[in-house]
Amino acid sequence: MRAAVFNAPGDVGIEERPRPEIEAPTDAIVRVTHTAVCGSDLWFYRGDSDRDPGSPVGHEPMGIVKEVGDEVTSVAPGDRVLAPFVISCGECEFCRKGLHTSCVNGDSWGGDNGGGQGEYVRSTRADGTLVRVPDRHADDEETLRSLLPLTDVLGTGHHAAVSAGVEAGSTVTVIGDGAVGLCGVLAARRLGAERIIAVGHHEDRLELAESFGATETVSGRGEAAVDRIRELTYGGPNHVMECVGAASAMNTAIDAVRPGGTIGYVGVPHGVNDEGLDVFGLFGDNVTLAGGVAPVRAYAEELLVDVLQGTLDPAPIFTETVSLDEIDEGYRMMDEREAIKVLVKP
Repeated sequence: MRAAVFNAPGDVGIEERPRPEIEAPTDAIVRVTHTAVCGSDLWFYRGDSDRDPGSPVGHEPMGIVKEVGDEVTSVAPGDRVLAPFVISCGECEFCRKGLHTSCVNGDSWGGDNGGGQGEYVRSTRADGTLVRVPDRHADDEETLRSLLPLTDVLGTGHHAAVSAGVEAGSTVTVIGDGAVGLCGVLAARRLGAERIIAVGHHEDRLELAESFGATETVSGRGEAAVDRIRELTYGGPNHVMECVGAASAMNTAIDAVRPGGTIGYVGVPHGVNDEGLDVFGLFGDNVTLAGGVAPVRAYAEELLVDVLQGTLDPAPIFTETVSLDEIDEGYRMMDEREAIKVLVKP
């Protein structure tokens, strides 16, 4: 099969690799029909995180089940499925409490499992991982485009909102205008937030945030952004969602949040060790910090229902679509901010 692999910073290419096969009775093989480039993929693409040359990449697969192991009961060959960005068993202590990203039997889509940006993947814990798309929607391309963000960014944005304590009537600030931040705006609206202030520095993305439900936007960074957020919220919002994953964004969240408020963070915390984190700011104002890597499998069913009934549509985050052969161009567009998120069709 063909699969995208990391060669070196700035170089993601296509390589012929062995097609994954059933190795255990809990396995399933999925032919990938839709996948995506994630903002977190840019960390290794830019050389900001380590990755072995030649390793398969991608973690947002959706496709058709081709084969299942003898113990798999939740899906069958021919079913349309989507898969969260980590593999989980659905049975261990952590999966039962909705923390699938800490699954003791967890696995990734990389290595011998094929990589999410390839033609086939193996789910080593199919029953605990794969989410079946109802048959009546299985071939509706428009619906599938809206469902694909359930593999990562929609669930991640939702986790930010939940972690920040967003509820009906809340005033919330969303830091970040990437795919996760935009999905965070959708999530805050879904949970009933009364005011949603989207913060970023790309006017077109902030316009999309408004169409997603943001009631106000702030274009800027650092102190200027903090001052404007405080002005709009008369001293700071009680709920802040950090959806970037940079030390500067986290410190903006800490500086902006109202004393006694809550920050929900889901951005992969790059640069925190080098630039430092204002822990004293959290301590001094009794600010709660909650969140982490999003257990998107825990949210998949409830978000799936809303997408299928048409009340939740994250599809506009996909501003470019490429084939697998064009994957390098997809990474370039994401890296140079020419695309919010790139959909890939193997």
